[in-house]
Amino acid sequence: MQFILILIVVMGGMGLSVEAGLLGPLGGEVGELWATFSVFSVGAALTFMLMLFFSPRNSPSFFKQPSWTLLGGVLGPVYVVILTITAPVIGIAMTMIGILMGQIAKSLLIDHYDLFGTQHRQVDRKRLVALVFIIIALLLMAQG
Repeated sequence: MQFILILIVVMGGMGLSVEAGLLGPLGGEVGELWATFSVFSVGAALTFMLMLFFSPRNSPSFFKQPSWTLLGGVLGPVYVVILTITAPVIGIAMTMIGILMGQIAKSLLIDHYDLFGTQHRQVDRKRLVALVFIIIALLLMAQG
């Protein structure tokens, strides 16, 4: 089961690279903020359609959730604007490895300190070595 989940997230990461490739030209034509708006508009419409057919009808109220859980709604557009601006300038690979480095570094802290209700996962030597390899990859790509 874990292998399947890892495969799914790898495919999701591949999708993000495609998204970065699509956003650059779109942002160049219509502007970064309009490109971001279009991506989220299409995503919101698709999500709404999926909710109509697949979401449980008796789920807890969206409005009763802690407000901090909605921060992803702020972070998502910031991420997409960053992709739209950087991918055409530094390339998709460099953009993605930079994003990955930031994600891994922050994820290690979130796991280690049980932030946002996550399960505790100690930062150990193997995890730090993995982060160092990502940093090395970023530096190698920046030089090339």
